[in-house]
Amino acid sequence: MSDRWRIIYYVSASGDIPVRDFLNSAGPKLKVKTLRILMHVEEYGLHAIISHVKKLSGTPIWEIRIMGGENVRILFVTEVAKQVVLLHAFYKKKQKTPTKEITTALNRLKDYESHRA
Repeated sequence: MSDRWRIIYYVSASGDIPVRDFLNSAGPKLKVKTLRILMHVEEYGLHAIISHVKKLSGTPIWEIRIMGGENVRILFVTEVAKQVVLLHAFYKKKQKTPTKEITTALNRLKDYESHRA
């Protein structure tokens, strides 16, 4: 078994991959910064990006915080066997993570778990 972490993109029933689509539509600087963070996770694990990670209280969801000209959040969960499932990405405009964004991630998590079982 590999020591590397694995990044998994949530795929909807219709075949959409929301986080990948979000990143594809992002500007080049944001895309490079985000992909570099995800590569660090794959190579070294979540502890390598601890300054970019925060737990959303009261949920199983964590967020990767990408700061700079645009503040972006990628909501994810971790699984056994060193897997990170990217559920949702959005531009954060306010201090508090909007309930709508958390709900979207939770709905995708529920969908992901129902298809995995």
